[in-house]
Amino acid sequence: MAVEILVPMSVFLCIFGVLYVFLTTRNKERLAMIEKGADPSIFAQRRTRGGIKLGLLAIGVAMGILVGQMLMHFTSMDEEPAVMSMIFLFAGSGLVVEHFLAKKDV
Repeated sequence: MAVEILVPMSVFLCIFGVLYVFLTTRNKERLAMIEKGADPSIFAQRRTRGGIKLGLLAIGVAMGILVGQMLMHFTSMDEEPAVMSMIFLFAGSGLVVEHFLAKKDV
């Protein structure tokens, strides 16, 4: 009975501890660099396109599952090769589309 409670609690505490140490250490390092004369603008985060990349990847995976299921039902292919190949094909094409969108923005 104690294992069902102890394991999730210890996982949560470990994750919290790692995040706490990471954030406090990063804050102390930044304060020390600013005290030594570093420009605070070096800490500004650059905008990333992670959201559009993740979205296009998810759309590609969903379309791959859909087309793989259709391919399985309309042909004599087995389920695993049909679905897995379509997932990789559409997920990869989603990432290629994101690459060209990022290339056009720059």
